[in-house]
Amino acid sequence: MENIVITGGAGFIGSHLAGKLLENGNKVISVDNFELGKHENVQEYLDNPNFELVEMDVSKADEFSMLLQEKHVDRIYHLAANSDIQKSAIVPGVDFTNTFGTTYSVLEGMRRNGIKKLFFASTSAVYGDKSGVNLTEDIGGLSPISYYGGAKLASEAFISSYAYMNEMEVLIFRFPNVIGPNLTHGVIFDFIKKLNNNPKELEILGDGTQCKPYLYVIDLVDAIVEYSMKQGKGVEIFNIGVDTATTVKEIADMVCRKLGLYQVEYRYTGGNVGWKGDVPSFQYDLSKIYNTGWKPKHNSNESVQATLDSLNL
Repeated sequence: MENIVITGGAGFIGSHLAGKLLENGNKVISVDNFELGKHENVQEYLDNPNFELVEMDVSKADEFSMLLQEKHVDRIYHLAANSDIQKSAIVPGVDFTNTFGTTYSVLEGMRRNGIKKLFFASTSAVYGDKSGVNLTEDIGGLSPISYYGGAKLASEAFISSYAYMNEMEVLIFRFPNVIGPNLTHGVIFDFIKKLNNNPKELEILGDGTQCKPYLYVIDLVDAIVEYSMKQGKGVEIFNIGVDTATTVKEIADMVCRKLGLYQVEYRYTGGNVGWKGDVPSFQYDLSKIYNTGWKPKHNSNESVQATLDSLNL
């Protein structure tokens, strides 16, 4: 049994991760400020004596470091971040504090308390808009175009330096779009909200051709737990995802079918991006993690459908 902290532990991915780690017999301390996290995401764990929920702003380094000391933490899964890219496009400071600031706080807390084991949730957004380029983990010229991607890349840089200076064991996964039960925002969520307001018309940002891979959260969590538990010294980075992709229009069609709506008029805002900072498509190289034997159980379209099937609509 390990004492494990999950930052963003009441969030979409963090709550699923908590369940998996509890299944494996660990003690889990979920830390969340509840900007995006929800109490109901972890409600089923509250009676488990190995689970603890702590409401805290992880970006406050001194408070977070004291928590790590009090709980005698062995390992940290750092998922706390602003995952709503459209929100930070309007208020960039959200990513400076919630995405980069939380990472600095986690690393400093680890340094002060001699904690060596870290998993970090990074993103395909660190690559920027490189249409037609094969995105391997060691490609150069990373140029994020969103504040979110910039804060994640800055986090990776700080992790690299802290890992070297303090002999840490760090696993970094760069995710594409992750979806599944308890999803709180994103294109599926937006379409459902819009159609509930007006079932006859759906506004689609861009031209609907934006095409991205969607990874099912359960597949991701299984990989996080398996690979983090066998990580050695230094920093290891993996792209993780699926080798198929789904267009925005395809998602709109699937949402409409799920809602039983067959006479919806699509109204496109135009252009090949949904908002400034959005990457309309990318070519993700998954050969590194595939060569270790891992494969997701769901492809992109199956991930979208499984997410819709999990919702109470």
